[in-house]
Amino acid sequence: MQSDRYDLPLSTASSTARDAYRQGHDLALTLYPGAVEAFDRALAADPGFALAHAGKAQVLMREGKAVEARAALAAAKDTATDLSEREAGHIGFFDLAFSGRTDDAIAALHTHLATWPRDALMVASAANPNGLIGGSGRIGQKRQIAVLMDSLAPHYGDDYWFLAYHATALSEDGQLAAARPKIERSVMLNRKNAHAAHGFAHVCYESGEPETGRGFLASWLTTYPSDGAFHGHLSWHLALFELGAGNWTEALRLYRDAIALDRHSGGPQQKMTDGTAFLWRSELAGHPRDTAAWRAIYDYGAGALPRPGAGLADLHVILTQAVWGDDSALSLRTRLMEDLASAGRHPSGSYLPALGRGFVAFERGDFDAAIAAFAPLVGQNERIGGSRAQHDLIEFTLVKAYLNASRLEEARDLLRARRPGASGVTVAGVTAVH
Repeated sequence: MQSDRYDLPLSTASSTARDAYRQGHDLALTLYPGAVEAFDRALAADPGFALAHAGKAQVLMREGKAVEARAALAAAKDTATDLSEREAGHIGFFDLAFSGRTDDAIAALHTHLATWPRDALMVASAANPNGLIGGSGRIGQKRQIAVLMDSLAPHYGDDYWFLAYHATALSEDGQLAAARPKIERSVMLNRKNAHAAHGFAHVCYESGEPETGRGFLASWLTTYPSDGAFHGHLSWHLALFELGAGNWTEALRLYRDAIALDRHSGGPQQKMTDGTAFLWRSELAGHPRDTAAWRAIYDYGAGALPRPGAGLADLHVILTQAVWGDDSALSLRTRLMEDLASAGRHPSGSYLPALGRGFVAFERGDFDAAIAAFAPLVGQNERIGGSRAQHDLIEFTLVKAYLNASRLEEARDLLRARRPGASGVTVAGVTAVH
């Protein structure tokens, strides 16, 4: 029987299909272009190769092509005959995840990895800040991911891809001293890995080393394809470093060249999240509002993400609705989120509707009301998924509300409680309390 590069079985007799699958597998893990095409080459060599359909499904779902992803997964299930137990479990896991059965999928993940810990595509889909566990709405999920990666580490050794994922998980859990050597080793072993670049950016952000992160990303992005899935998101990270350094012209150039809707390389959720976050955090830093850009991303959210689903993307949709003053759309989305939460189908529960009320109050200049909405939610950011760097949008908004309400001691208290080492608070006027 053929095997993948992690020595796991592949039910195909074709060496051509195996080689193409391995290429797609590596491109999917490193977030380089061409994974879908590689999986298609595997299927051309062996149309009954179920795992190639499943690999293609995962990449398509990540790109926001849900209809095509579900069709590819259905093809995997239709061709799933005489599979090994490992392959059947792999496909079954993605079936649960794509169906929104998050708790069942997480349970299946742990059961599967107990026997096949080197099933890397499953690990990749679950153990990143925006993955299955990260988006589960569970408080404590960052620690859960770090513990999972610690348990898997002996099975991967000095593998460059796993080191990057492990480092990111440790960084998100606040274990920066442990994360640093792993991410440096990963980058040294293979620079052609967007997850390593991403992990390096996060470690620098959380360690308060913006200049190191800025220099690394500015160089690394020059060799990463502009259509790579993480080109837009890594440009967002670089723009945050530039914003923090006071380089507004360069931050704005990055936005226009790689983060704006017509230039971003990611799927709909990532476009929504990165674009909205850049615009909002720029304003918190004291830069002028770009009304046309807000209108464009508000319209995009209404069309591309009309119904609630993933917490982090929903946060940014409701922020655009608050900025644009669309109270009816925000009220409808809030009701839908509350209905889904009541049915156990929205991970963020009542958290996002409360945030929405805070953003509306902030936009109206009622900063005391914004504080009343935001302050009780401090410490619950994990409920929306995403990284700590992404959560800073919420924390910085509360800081700005305290400043605008002249409640300076409360702003100081919030900043004193901020996680140690994290990069600076890019909020206009913060020097009054910092």
